[in-house]
Amino acid sequence: MKRDVSSRIALNITEPAELIFAITASGHYSPESESLAATVDGEPIQLEELLDAHQTRLHRVTAPVGEFVIGYSATLTEGDPARGDDVERLVYLRQSRYAESDAMAPTAEAEFRGIQGADELLAAVSSWVGTRLSYVPGSSLPTDGATRTLLARQGVCRDYAHLCIALLRGLGIPARMVAVYAPGLDPMDFHAVAEAWIDDAWRAVDATTLAPRSSLVRIATGRDAADTAFLTVVSGRADLVDLQVTATADVLPDDDVTQLVSIA
Repeated sequence: MKRDVSSRIALNITEPAELIFAITASGHYSPESESLAATVDGEPIQLEELLDAHQTRLHRVTAPVGEFVIGYSATLTEGDPARGDDVERLVYLRQSRYAESDAMAPTAEAEFRGIQGADELLAAVSSWVGTRLSYVPGSSLPTDGATRTLLARQGVCRDYAHLCIALLRGLGIPARMVAVYAPGLDPMDFHAVAEAWIDDAWRAVDATTLAPRSSLVRIATGRDAADTAFLTVVSGRADLVDLQVTATADVLPDDDVTQLVSIA
């Protein structure tokens, strides 16, 4: 499958700022073509690339006051599957900032007790979250975690993913968050899904069902949204002025939530 992805972020820097971006396809891919560039008031500025343990490509820059613009585009086909080890899976069994699996464990046990088979369990959790929540843009706060999302019964993609992650960890299944480009998503934006360790592989879980999982392009991987944000302002002051994201694929496959799907 061939996919074309791009993003453009414009910021108003009012105090010199150290910025970290996670907007490029992860190191699991070998793009057919790719470009990444940043400017301040139209003048090029250097980006430093950092690679984390999950092949997330982070780009760090110290930007002076002015209009900051960063743009990325790539054409990709298939990538190498994400792998996991025993230590990593232990990390993703623990509760985290936005996925309070200790608080969600009793709900997980009550709702999914007795379900046999990993694929059936994964489909059950995805469907349960998808039917309990309403997708409402702007309905959640950046500080909301899985517990608050379930109480509110609404949220956006990151909230759906956090709830799936918390329930899966509460059932003893390692789970984590992945930021992705998502061909077929409407309205187009950066997207977030969960991943669960099932049958010796990481399997994508998207309770929103807004884009086919097999078309997703991995950007960043981590415990929850704290590890996968497209922009982190480490210091200084930067206000978001504009965000544009595109993602297309030459084929948009059907997506059956009962099937196990892995993304690169």
